[in-house]
Amino acid sequence: MKPFMDQDFLLSTETAKTLYHEFAKNMPIVDYHCHISPKEIAEDVRFENITRLWLGGDHYKWRLMRANGISEYYITGDAPDKEKFEKWAQTLELAIGNPIYHWSHLELKRYFGYDGILNSETADEVWELCNEKLKNPDLSARGIIKKSNVTVLCTTDDPVDSLEYHISLSKDQTFETKVLPAFRPDEAVNIEKPGYKAYLEKLSAVSNVKIDSFAALCEALKKRMEFFNNVGCKTADHGLDFVMYYPAGEEEIDKIMERRLEGEVLTEEEILKFKTALLLFLGREYNRLNWVMQLHYGVKRDNNTRMYKIIGPNTGYDCINNSRNSSAQLADFLNALDMTDELPKTIVYSLNPVDNAAIDTVIGCFQNDSAIGKLQHGSAWWFNDNEIGMRDHLTTVCSLGMISNFVGMLTDSRSFLSYTRHEYFRRILCDVFGTMVESGRFPKDMRVLKKLVEDISYNNCMKYFGFDKL
Repeated sequence: MKPFMDQDFLLSTETAKTLYHEFAKNMPIVDYHCHISPKEIAEDVRFENITRLWLGGDHYKWRLMRANGISEYYITGDAPDKEKFEKWAQTLELAIGNPIYHWSHLELKRYFGYDGILNSETADEVWELCNEKLKNPDLSARGIIKKSNVTVLCTTDDPVDSLEYHISLSKDQTFETKVLPAFRPDEAVNIEKPGYKAYLEKLSAVSNVKIDSFAALCEALKKRMEFFNNVGCKTADHGLDFVMYYPAGEEEIDKIMERRLEGEVLTEEEILKFKTALLLFLGREYNRLNWVMQLHYGVKRDNNTRMYKIIGPNTGYDCINNSRNSSAQLADFLNALDMTDELPKTIVYSLNPVDNAAIDTVIGCFQNDSAIGKLQHGSAWWFNDNEIGMRDHLTTVCSLGMISNFVGMLTDSRSFLSYTRHEYFRRILCDVFGTMVESGRFPKDMRVLKKLVEDISYNNCMKYFGFDKL
């Protein structure tokens, strides 16, 4: 029997062990999509205890605790931090098969030097150990990033953001990691939302553009993109229900915008036409700026209305959504940009794993020599960033594309300890390749395998986003 999470965790062959320990293990990390607070990095925040660091804002853990019948008082409520931690320990010990069990123990090993098992019996021991370790400077926000060997990370930032913390960090010579903004204009795209007009007022104020038409909205966003670009932005991200393609003429889009500004309720078709037009405009601008466009879809958010009213969004009440004819409309959307040679480098993610093969076949239609791996199938995302999800994703990319050009893993997390997910991914990647080699499906050419593993772990991402030129 293999010991629990030893040095060869998830590595089932000798080739996999060699690939991981000799090539993947010590590669630096690029986290090109996360939700970490730039303010906390700039202020090098220190965490009072392990609950504040581990459970604060982590809806993955919150969701698991609810599934174990834990009262919200111990999750997002006002329970003492130690009691919250104890409830988490009681939950974790029963979470067999859940990736959070592995992530949590990897985090305890890598950041706190704890090789034991967290459960209800060891909770006090782990609480004391972690809190003592948190007094050390290398476990501040910046200390954790440095300890994790992160060279570049991209936060998620609204167009109205001042980017003051990014600007501050760019001038700070004491912190080597590049912390860059990522443009996330969902609030400007979601014309159907109740607060849309109020949001446009904010955008108008920061852009100095009176937004009274679709053209004015585009002008305001273009100004904000220029500002983001000057602060080092290299990518834009979109959270979509699905990638839609409902083309319409300029006159019709102007009328839709006018009706919304007058307070009228739009039809679903009008909403989709507006979103299509704005996303096409944004895509062309990203191409001009040489930014990477990221499209996340296949999720239905904030499903529990009662809890949403109590604790708000991003609290663990989201689910996989069945995409609406996603491959056909994704293909048409990308084609509309490609027809004028204005398709930017693009990463496509669906939260629904049944979309994997469709995504790979669609993006294969738009690859060319303008950039190696110009179109990317983004890493197994959210509910898919587990062992099964990662293996399925990697297998599909291998089968239908060029895995050698894949830009690898991200955290998509609000937690400073989530960098162990890169280790988790790299172990699975090496095991997939190792199994191919030892089953006779790929030669044991260590020169080629070394390049594949190192490129997917780090090098491809650096080149794809242009981080290697920073």
